[in-house]
Amino acid sequence: MTCVKWLAVPAGMFGLFLLWLPLSLQAQLVLSFAVLGVMFLAMTRPKNTTLRLVTFTFAGILAMRYAFWRTTETLPSIHEPLNFIPGLILYLAEMYCLAMLAISFFMLADPLKRKAPDLGDAADLPTVDVFIPSYNEEPELLAGTLAAAKSLHYPKDKLNVYLLDDGGTEAKRNHKDPRISIAAIRRHEQLKALCASLGVHYHARKQNDHAKAGNLNEGLKVSNGELVVVFDADHAPVREFLRETVGFFAKDKKLFLVQTPHYFLNPDPLEKNLQTFARMPSENEMFYSILQRGLDKWNASFFCGSAAVLRRAALSAANGFSGQSITEDCETALALHSKGWHSLYVDKPLIAGLQPETFVSFIGQRARWCQGMLQILILNRPFLAKGLTLAQRICYAGINLFWLFPLSRLAFVFSPLLYIFFSLEIYQANILEFASYAVTYLIGSFAMQSYLYGRVRWPWVSELYEYVQSVLLFGSIVSVIRNPRKPTFNVTAKGQTLDRSMLSPLARPYFIIFFVLLAAAIYSGYRFLTEPVATELLTIVAGWNLINLGLAGAALGVVAERRELRRNQRLPVKRHALMKVDGKLKNIIIQDASSGGISVEFVEQAPEIDLDTPLEATIQLRRAGQIIAFEVICRSSREAGGGTVYGFAYKERTPETFMAIAELMYSDQAVLQERLVRRQVRHSFFWGTSRFALWSIRETLRALRYSAGLMRENAVKSFADAPIVVKENNAQIPGRAVELPPVLTGTQAYG
Repeated sequence: MTCVKWLAVPAGMFGLFLLWLPLSLQAQLVLSFAVLGVMFLAMTRPKNTTLRLVTFTFAGILAMRYAFWRTTETLPSIHEPLNFIPGLILYLAEMYCLAMLAISFFMLADPLKRKAPDLGDAADLPTVDVFIPSYNEEPELLAGTLAAAKSLHYPKDKLNVYLLDDGGTEAKRNHKDPRISIAAIRRHEQLKALCASLGVHYHARKQNDHAKAGNLNEGLKVSNGELVVVFDADHAPVREFLRETVGFFAKDKKLFLVQTPHYFLNPDPLEKNLQTFARMPSENEMFYSILQRGLDKWNASFFCGSAAVLRRAALSAANGFSGQSITEDCETALALHSKGWHSLYVDKPLIAGLQPETFVSFIGQRARWCQGMLQILILNRPFLAKGLTLAQRICYAGINLFWLFPLSRLAFVFSPLLYIFFSLEIYQANILEFASYAVTYLIGSFAMQSYLYGRVRWPWVSELYEYVQSVLLFGSIVSVIRNPRKPTFNVTAKGQTLDRSMLSPLARPYFIIFFVLLAAAIYSGYRFLTEPVATELLTIVAGWNLINLGLAGAALGVVAERRELRRNQRLPVKRHALMKVDGKLKNIIIQDASSGGISVEFVEQAPEIDLDTPLEATIQLRRAGQIIAFEVICRSSREAGGGTVYGFAYKERTPETFMAIAELMYSDQAVLQERLVRRQVRHSFFWGTSRFALWSIRETLRALRYSAGLMRENAVKSFADAPIVVKENNAQIPGRAVELPPVLTGTQAYG
């Protein structure tokens, strides 16, 4: 830290000197390339903290020179309001990005990587309560998470698991609508029986006050463990979760939080629809693998709602979980940091969860995050909160301000159109000025993105994620700014399937924007061909619009939903077991497992299996000297790796079955770690750009094909629903609509 402070002073003075240094365009270009050269040289040693700060310093020089030039040379005259007003909006969007860049440099100055301390004597371990809050999740999903929580490696007399059910509250069971009350009563009884069979506690409060935060606070009232663990209903922990986290609390009596990453078994809509899940790092890996580690340096890593351990004494000091905003997790962490409590982050995947499968549920989740973070920014004002250090103020402000990105992203998308269609000069620069300042700044920015996040984020993917969210989050931002207390907590749908490929119900604005940008690209080409001397500004703006068009084309692929029939996500486990068939034991290798079944390869000769009369068998697993047995039934077979792999489904969904699923899927943390690391491969900017260009073309064509299919379906439906008019004696008699039989509809209609 001393080295950091000593380097910061001269680096800052040098940056200020270069900021105000008057230079010709040629000298600026030479300086920019020299700075880029120093940056690229320092980037060759990414783990060296000193060189990391050198990289940040010289990237900051490029950014500050650009900001100074952008402020003093490029803004339209205030006496030309048609140019000045949109020009000022674009300028503010760029300054927002520069501010977020500066905050990210601060947050990522020296990311931490922690190792779990030894737990010590079992008799000295704290008591732990595991909370699994639920609202409307299916019992089968909950059973998997409860079984995994019950299987945690920890003294059983010091561990209690609670299902906090907000779907079976007393208010719902007594609701005046009989449909609601019957469903709540049925759920209440079903989950009580499930919890009793698994040996966990069931609790349903009187009514749903303050959403998830209120449910967790109710859990605090009915439990008394020294530590509280929170898992979302779909977040199943690995067996070692507590052994990797609890030990930190003995080292620091002021520690209130140990947060771990959220790891997902299924793709989000972008990964699913662009078919990148097996190869590309997930969106959340940038936050959990990079940013949370950076926040940890400044005692600013925060609660993310699940996969975390909290100290009860700290929660009691803050009157429980905060519920003023709809992101109770970050708000709770802010309140406890303000009271002098500490947090830390363990960068190791210790839970396996689900993320939204459809674009509608994805946007619903992000709208809640966006509005909740802006609520905290407006209502809690972290940059002014008492008790926070300066570093914590900067970190929290950055975390909350990030969710204004839709405003800047949309400004970047629509600004080029003002010049292309209306010749409004909102960015005044010639090609040499643009190259000397803007292009070199952009090169430095992309280089820094690759340097900081290249292992966990492919080039252009951040821009795509921002764009697909920005189109629909703009209204969410306006709503929360107008009334910060208006947003309400909505549960994110998980475990959904699509039985056919289709356009998302939210696709329309993405198609409209795409065709507007396409028209702008065509019109800019027309202007190049017809105007005697095409301006340099037109060249800049037309290129800018083409990049936006590429983003919009790739986004069409995101809203063109591919069908997804698999509900149960598989994990490779490579586990030896015994299968009892017709009284004989067979050695098998369980290749992978899911909550629906297992894939099995026989070590010796496989028994005779006829899929028309499915084989029933018993699987025996050995764990710590005990035998875990469960029944399966063969459903399929396939050839793989020179052998035959058989698919077995669980015969019955008993508590023993769910305990076996937990043993198979969540007993080995290394399985999650290996899947995570396998995808974290750094790619060059040129590779990423070519890949993104391919997406833009391919996904645009696919989305247009889906759109054409939808129009054909609507045309057929309109024809089938149209009233039949019969002419009789020159009079028109309306008849009822006739539904064509299936054999005569669509392409099967007899010609």
